[in-house]
Amino acid sequence: MFSSVMSAAICGVNCVPVRVEADVSSGLPVFNMVGYLSSQVREAQERVKTAIRNTKISLPPKRITVNLAPADVRKEGNRFDLPIAAALLAAFGYIEEEKLSGVMLAGELGLDGRINSVRGILPLAETAAQNGCWLCIVPVGNCREALATGKIKVLGVESLQEFLDASGREKWGVEDQRIYDRENLKEPVYNVDFREIQGQETVKRAAVIAAAGFHNFLMTGPQGAGKTMIARRIPTIMPRLSREESLEVSRIYSVAGLLTEEQPFMSARPFRAPHHTISPQALAGGGRIPRPGEITLSHRGVLFLDEIPEFSHNSIEILRQPLEEHKVMIARTGGSYEFPAHCMLVAAMNHCPCGRYPDLKRCTCTDRDISRYAGKISGPILDRIDICAEAACMTYQEISGGKAGQSSAELMKRVEKAFLAQQDRYQGLKVCYNSELSGKQVEKYCSVSREGQRLLEKAYEKMNLSARAYHKILKTARTIADLDGEEEIKEAQISEAVCYRGLERKKV
Repeated sequence: MFSSVMSAAICGVNCVPVRVEADVSSGLPVFNMVGYLSSQVREAQERVKTAIRNTKISLPPKRITVNLAPADVRKEGNRFDLPIAAALLAAFGYIEEEKLSGVMLAGELGLDGRINSVRGILPLAETAAQNGCWLCIVPVGNCREALATGKIKVLGVESLQEFLDASGREKWGVEDQRIYDRENLKEPVYNVDFREIQGQETVKRAAVIAAAGFHNFLMTGPQGAGKTMIARRIPTIMPRLSREESLEVSRIYSVAGLLTEEQPFMSARPFRAPHHTISPQALAGGGRIPRPGEITLSHRGVLFLDEIPEFSHNSIEILRQPLEEHKVMIARTGGSYEFPAHCMLVAAMNHCPCGRYPDLKRCTCTDRDISRYAGKISGPILDRIDICAEAACMTYQEISGGKAGQSSAELMKRVEKAFLAQQDRYQGLKVCYNSELSGKQVEKYCSVSREGQRLLEKAYEKMNLSARAYHKILKTARTIADLDGEEEIKEAQISEAVCYRGLERKKV
């Protein structure tokens, strides 16, 4: 007897359809599994046999061959236990083969027959819908995650026995089985707010501009000035994720195994703050079978590098390509993998190793120490940062008696107004934010007044700007103009954008 069911293998942040085939024939009792399998998948034969036996089903001694096709795609993980069990039960006649038509399955089996949650269910459900399947059968713990796609019916099962019982019902009994309604995106709830930050109005203004245009942002200043506090509150003022963006981010977190039954999809923009000891591979992603790194986990959100000079040189330099191309390409002998990496880089650094400069009474660093510390960030990386703002030391009056600033909700209204202006301007283009404009698009959409052009020319010559830095200034000025409700970029907006190229100004 022969039977087959559909499942899927993870490839990058997407899934590839896999047909699980089972053949039962007379001969020496043996259980063979083929199809370019990892050791995790090969172990499934013991889990499946034991789970079936503990479900009170006795399989006759036969020659069993299981094939996972296509054979040129590496099969990893524990998701194939349930599909293998279903194919075997159909081959032995316990399930009608027609019942498995148009059904995609995934799940890990315990030895007692319990079906455990697996990662990557969200892209699996999308793959099922794209390949004409009408039903996804997944563990109960992954049910809400699969339903988040809104494109396919989902059946959640807790055990192999429950799976068998459901197979005996008409159309799997989807109507009366354990099903969760698809939830709408909820408003994200944050436990931090910009209102809590007193002073630092210049840096907060720069943060608003960065959030409005999705610009890379660097904060410099002495220790304890509030740089980290501001960085952690940037997601609270960024435009809300659309449903498509939420599914895009959720797919990444599903593959990484970071979604839970309580949080089946991402409604808030990601905020990732890796420690400075992180390796380049953990930052960009990788491994024998590549998985998303911190850059990809920050997709559509914020990647915060606190004390960026303390990161290894290789870790910082690996950001070059993702910051420009918004993706990470990883090549392995088994194939090439592409991971999305459209994140907003936010970094913070002190002026010197001790963190007390420019307070010369307390700073013990020499000029050479300060120069070496700043030199840990290479020119090409600084060139990719649109906005640089300096956090000054706080006065006693600002800390003790300063009035509260604007709340995150108030700042978000300004940011969303600028974001809507960008959406209207770039309608029909693959551009959402000013920071994404190409060179030709900058010329088309960044119209500068005559006075602004004269100021920009002086800044370009005096500061010895690169072509990339020149375009960064125009993009930043375009965002400032959007916040001000201006269609043409004026001299004042160019002046402010030039001031945010602080590192170039210090070199003059």
